[in-house]
Amino acid sequence: MSDLVARTGRHQQRYEAGHRLVAGCIPFKYRNTGANSDGTYEKVVEVLMISTTSGPGLVFPKGGWENDETVQEAAIREAVEEAGVQGDIMDCLGHYFFKSKTLQDELSPEGLCKAAMFPLLVKEELEFWPEQNNHRRSWHSIPEAIELCRHQWMKAALEEGAGWNDHDMEEACCYFLCVGPAMQVGKRDVMLGLRPGSEDGQAIGCGPRLAVEIGPKAVARPAQESIHLEW
Repeated sequence: MSDLVARTGRHQQRYEAGHRLVAGCIPFKYRNTGANSDGTYEKVVEVLMISTTSGPGLVFPKGGWENDETVQEAAIREAVEEAGVQGDIMDCLGHYFFKSKTLQDELSPEGLCKAAMFPLLVKEELEFWPEQNNHRRSWHSIPEAIELCRHQWMKAALEEGAGWNDHDMEEACCYFLCVGPAMQVGKRDVMLGLRPGSEDGQAIGCGPRLAVEIGPKAVARPAQESIHLEW
């Protein structure tokens, strides 16, 4: 049995403008599909989804963000409590609004919720976890997950992070130091930094969807000015 205990109650729940604040994550991992002709391996992304007792379809772990934790800590906690996974949390994918019939209370009488969703690179799957009697977990490709996902707002979060298929974020986020002025790639805000040990000061853009190299001239503008790239 798990020694971990899931939090209950709402006495520490955060609210903002009539919305219950929620934190969640999309747990993911990379799976090798086999060796290519040149000896390299092609990686595909799989995401972890869980079942619930409240209805059909699958969801991602999420729950209320409480006032004694950061939003990242809340998302990590929910991943452990509901899905029994631990790992490295990435940059926020965005905020998603939805309405819940089961989360109505005096501070959110209409059940309005605002969810911050994060990718979580899974490093460990626990054998026992607090809510394993309520949730079955299963791994799926991104197209499968989109079909199986119960909530439209969760599908939107998943599609926002679909670029994981194109870039290995485990390598990117471990190797690149991402600090510096913000830039924008498509609709995604990412950070600029320097490759550790780089002599030419080559800048690196790093975010949950991509890692791209940018020449020094591309970042010569003032830091407060967004850099727009097509992706």
